[in-house]
Amino acid sequence: MRARPIPLHRFAVPLPLRGEELAWRYELLTTTRRSLLAGASASILAGTVPARALAAPQSADDRAQALIDVVAERYLDLFPESATYLGIDTETRANKKFELTDRSPEGRAQVATTLREDIATLSRLDMDALSSTMRVNVDVAKTAYGLALDGLDFAYGDVSVGGWRNSPYVVVQNVGAYLDIPQMLDSDHKIERPADADAYLARMREYADALDGETERLKIAEGEGVVAPDFLLDKALSSLAIATDGDPAQWGIVTSLAGRTEDYPADYAGAAEVIAREAVAPALERQIAELKRHRAQATSDAGVWKFPDGAEYYAWALRAGTTTTMTPDEVHQMGLDQVAELHGQMDAILNKIGYTSGSVGERMVALAKDPKYLFPEGDEGRAAILAFARETIGNMHDKMPQAFNTLVPGNWEVKRMPLEAEPGAPMAYGGAGTIDGSVPGRMWLNLRNPQMFTRYSLPDLCFHEAIPGHVWQGEYSFRLPLIRSLLAFNAYSEGWALYAEQLADELGAYDDFEVGRLGYLQSIAFRACRLVVDTGLHAKRWTREHAIQWFHETNGSGLDEVTSEVERYCSWPGQACGYKVGHSEINRLRAKAKAEMGERFSFKDYNDAVVTSGNVPMTVLGRVVDRYIGGDK
Repeated sequence: MRARPIPLHRFAVPLPLRGEELAWRYELLTTTRRSLLAGASASILAGTVPARALAAPQSADDRAQALIDVVAERYLDLFPESATYLGIDTETRANKKFELTDRSPEGRAQVATTLREDIATLSRLDMDALSSTMRVNVDVAKTAYGLALDGLDFAYGDVSVGGWRNSPYVVVQNVGAYLDIPQMLDSDHKIERPADADAYLARMREYADALDGETERLKIAEGEGVVAPDFLLDKALSSLAIATDGDPAQWGIVTSLAGRTEDYPADYAGAAEVIAREAVAPALERQIAELKRHRAQATSDAGVWKFPDGAEYYAWALRAGTTTTMTPDEVHQMGLDQVAELHGQMDAILNKIGYTSGSVGERMVALAKDPKYLFPEGDEGRAAILAFARETIGNMHDKMPQAFNTLVPGNWEVKRMPLEAEPGAPMAYGGAGTIDGSVPGRMWLNLRNPQMFTRYSLPDLCFHEAIPGHVWQGEYSFRLPLIRSLLAFNAYSEGWALYAEQLADELGAYDDFEVGRLGYLQSIAFRACRLVVDTGLHAKRWTREHAIQWFHETNGSGLDEVTSEVERYCSWPGQACGYKVGHSEINRLRAKAKAEMGERFSFKDYNDAVVTSGNVPMTVLGRVVDRYIGGDK
C-alpha cells in the first residue's frame, strides 16, 4: 500500500525557488514517503473509497458494485500511472499524480498480496444473486487477478495485471521503466498548474527508484537462471545509450517539463536537471552495468524453453495471452492451417494484378518493392506517412455509424514514437485516451525507417491501432465501472483490433483499392504466422534466425519488420498468439449468432454486443453473445 505524498505546503519554502532547492524538496518528499510506505497498512484509506462503497448497500448488485469500486481504488494504489492514463488523477485521486508503480521486489510482493486479498473478497459474493452485467464485471476482475497471480508465482519477470505485456525479463528492448516513464511523463502527465509540475518532479525522483527496483529484480532473475538472449540485450543497451546520451539538461524528461513551465515562478527546469543528473542518471548507469553483466553470460537461445521451468512458464504465458487452455501444438497447427487458407485468397488477387510467378510470399516481397507503393526516405517520408495515416483514420471515422448503433466519440491523433523507443518497438501501437477526452487516443508510429511502410499496408494498420480498432474499442470501456477501464485481456483487445480490420474491409475500404485488400489479407496472415512463430520459438526450440526466415519467406513481410516482430515474441511470450485466437473466436461467435438468429441477426447489433460488453476473457465473451442471441439487450 503506497502512502500519500506529503502536501507540498508542509515544506513552507517560498517561491521562486532555484533548481537545487526545488530538487532537494522532492528528495525530502520521496524519502519521507518511502519511510511511510515501509509501515503502511494494506487497508485502503477511507478518503479514497467512493462514498457509495461506505454506505450500507441493499441489493446484491449494490454490494458487488461497492466491492469492485474498492478493488479499483486498490489497483490505482498499486499502479498510479493508470489514473494518469485515464485522466482521473484529480480531486480525491490527486495524490496519484505524484506517484509511480513500485518496481522493487517488495513492490512486486505487495501486488501479489493485494490481488490475493481482493480475490478472496470478491469470492464471497453470491454470483447467482447478481445481474448478468454485474456477473461479468466480477468475473473480469477475478479472472484478470487470477491470471496475474499465477504469473507472480514465478520469481522473475514482469507481470501485467489486467494487461497484455507479460515478459520473463524485467528490462529488455521493449520492457522497462526507461521506456515507460519518460513517455508517460511527456505524453500523459498533464501540466496545467504548478501543482502538476510539482507532481512531475516527484515522479522524476521516483523514476530513479523505479530503475533501481528493476535492477534489484534483474539480479534476482539472473540467480534463477533467467537471462535475456544476447540480441535482445544488445537492443536494450542500444536504447539505454540513446536515453543517456548527452547533457541531462537536454534529455527529453527535462525539456518536456521546461517547455511547459516557462511562465511559472519556480525554476522547474533547473530542478528537473538536478534530479536527472544526480538521481536518474546514476540509476540508469547502475541498470546499464547490471545488463552488461547479463550480456557477458547471455546466449543466442531465443525461447523460454531454456529456463529451468520454461515449459511451465510458457504454458502460463500462452494462457494469459489467449485466455484459453490451448496447447502449444494446437496453437502451432491452427496457425499453419489459417496461413494456408489466407494465402489462397491472396493468391487469387496476386494473379489478378499480374503477379503470377512464385509463392505467395515471394510475390508479396516483389510487390513491396514496387516504387508506387513506397513512401519517400527520410523526413519527407515520415511526414507523408503521418499525413496518410491521419487522412485514412479520418475517413474511416466517418463510416462508424454504418457498423454500430451505439457510438463513442472516437477521439484520436497520430504521433511518432520517442526516438529511444524506436529500436526495440513494433511498427505501431495504439490505445484510447482519457475518460474525459482531454487527452486523445493515440496511434504511435515507429518512423525510424519509412521504407518499412507501404501505401497498401498502412491503411490496415490504421484501422487496427485507431478506428475501429484499439482507440475506438477502448472508449467503450469508459462507460463501464472503473475496474473495467483498468483491466483488459490480450485476446479480446487484439482479437477486436483484427476484427476492426475486417470491419473496415466490410465497410468498403478496399472496394476501389484491391491492392489494399491484399495488404489487409497479408496482415491477417501475418497474425496467423505469429501463432506458428511464437510457439516455434518457445516450445519447438526454433532459433531467431529460423523464425525470421520462415516468417519472411512464408508471408512476404519485410525483413526489418519481421526481425522486430520475432524479437518482440522473444521478450513477450504468448502475447502474439492472442490476436488470431481472439479474432477467430469473435468470428466463430458471429457465425453462431447468424445461424441461430436467422433474420433476427443484425450486423450492427452484433458489433454492439461485442464492443459494449467491454474487454473480457474469451469464455465470458461467449456468454455475452449467448445472451445477445437470446434477445438480451
